[in-house]
Amino acid sequence: MSESLVVPTMAEMLAQGTQPEVLFWVGCAGSFDDRAKKITKAFVRILNRTNVSFAVLGTEESCTGDPAKRAGNEFLFQMQAMMNIEVLNAYEAKKIVTACPHCFNTLKNEYPELGGNYEVIHHTEFLKSLIDDGRLTVEGGQFKGKKITFHDPCYLGRANKVYEAPRDLIQKLDVELVEMKRSKANGLCCGAGGAQMFKDAEPGNKEVNVLRTEDALEVQPDIIAAGCPFCNTMLTDGIKHQEKEGQVKVLDIAELIANAQDL
Repeated sequence: MSESLVVPTMAEMLAQGTQPEVLFWVGCAGSFDDRAKKITKAFVRILNRTNVSFAVLGTEESCTGDPAKRAGNEFLFQMQAMMNIEVLNAYEAKKIVTACPHCFNTLKNEYPELGGNYEVIHHTEFLKSLIDDGRLTVEGGQFKGKKITFHDPCYLGRANKVYEAPRDLIQKLDVELVEMKRSKANGLCCGAGGAQMFKDAEPGNKEVNVLRTEDALEVQPDIIAAGCPFCNTMLTDGIKHQEKEGQVKVLDIAELIANAQDL
């Protein structure tokens, strides 16, 4: 990308005496994982193009504590959460958007009881609202006519009942949306949730991500769309395992929209 991305921090906004429309919570994956950084950049390009006033916490952002909580370390989770809540409340954050369903679920459902009350939105819901408000227009571009299947992230779908926003966005691209046999409320986990992302596989005859990738490949898609950096990693590994690299791509919805618009 030739153009530079404009990513203000909350501290810079505060110094100017302004409050952004949304705080973009980047998350650990979006900040440090090389593949997930591309999702972060794609989303920021859309925010820049649509003139959304946003800011990030930058070095003041810490892990939400989701992996610690799921692994059973409630004490560590609460320490992480309290630290983040202190920072968010100091900036008087009201509306948070994130591209990670794990961050989304934790900030939305588990921070309120610790004193962190915010309107938390997944990036697919936010992008849909930009389209609904006429701030973002999407055309198929390079994806026109392609066959795309969407993998429901557990913490977006089953945990928070967000099924339509990502699908609505995919259909705006003039593509053929095909559903896997296990989708929406019956979707199968990619295998990374519950802190499984950070531990070795347990004994069994097949990895969960390989099983899920087989579900996707059954409908013969050109692209597997994801809405979670963890799912993206697991499905990409599944594609490599099935030796389908170069034939089937795994892309986040933000990447689909940014690429369709040549942002």
